Amino acid sequence: MLVLTLNQRDTPDAGDRVDAFLRSLDAVPGLEAAAALPFQRSVGDELIGAVEDPALAVDVALRALRERRWNVGVGVGGVMHADGTPGLPESGDVHDAGGPALSAARRAVEAAALSTARIPLAVRGRDETAAAEAEAVLKLVGQLVWTRTEAEWAVLDLLVPGVRGQQRPAAEALGITVQAVSQATQRAFWNEEHACRPAAARLLGLVDAA
Repeated sequence: MLVLTLNQRDTPDAGDRVDAFLRSLDAVPGLEAAAALPFQRSVGDELIGAVEDPALAVDVALRALRERRWNVGVGVGGVMHADGTPGLPESGDVHDAGGPALSAARRAVEAAALSTARIPLAVRGRDETAAAEAEAVLKLVGQLVWTRTEAEWAVLDLLVPGVRGQQRPAAEALGITVQAVSQATQRAFWNEEHACRPAAARLLGLVDAA
């Protein structure tokens, strides 16, 4: 199981953005149906959710990094009832849950908040080597997401990975040339990001494989 804990970095300046980010997760394909623990506010300006699919964890983490306002902690391990009873709490409330994955996510988000690295993300789990490798790849891909401009995002938000023939409709929608769309995707390393996502997901899956 993968638990993501996100806490906001800029609340005094931007105000509480937890509810807005939770609404943005509606755009993640399959997340609502697949979440083991639905993403929810845990306390203050922090939110937590749990998924079994590493690809969904990668998607949520990168969406958070896009906004440049979240410390992102990914914890890998088991999830159970808070009292130690096996299985997920039927309530779906994170306050009724416990286990190694939640503890690991807490350590991860605290490490992300304290780190001086540009990308505030950390991964923790029982296989420390695999966790470090997953973190390194996620930070590298996160760097691509973090540095994009609003103009680049205006283009990328109209595209779907792996679908051919999208550039012309995107150009027409934005009133720009197809060449400008192509240049934006190249500058943003959009294809490279989506080529690397499966590698990041695979590494996350190895963190608890021992």
